[in-house]
Amino acid sequence: MSDLHKEVSELERKSATAARLFDIRRIIGGLFVVYGVIVTIAGISPSDADLKKAEGVHINLWTGLAMLALGLFFLVWMKLRPAEAPAAPEAEREPGPGTD
Repeated sequence: MSDLHKEVSELERKSATAARLFDIRRIIGGLFVVYGVIVTIAGISPSDADLKKAEGVHINLWTGLAMLALGLFFLVWMKLRPAEAPAAPEAEREPGPGTD
């Protein structure tokens, strides 16, 4: 029974690792950071035509910075509250002492 318990514990550990690896916050945060860097770089030195089109607002710069902030928010959120593996359904759990 000890080998079976070790195997189950190992599978639970792998499941928790997989849950953290495929956390959607990592994907969303990473994409927003990458695109935010690209848009911010494009907005640092806009052409006169771009500024005229946006009525004098550095829209790429502000949008890029907002995307960076949102991406970093998702990544920090993922670090502070990591994903946990889903609990086993009630039917799969072993009955405890005192249950029928």
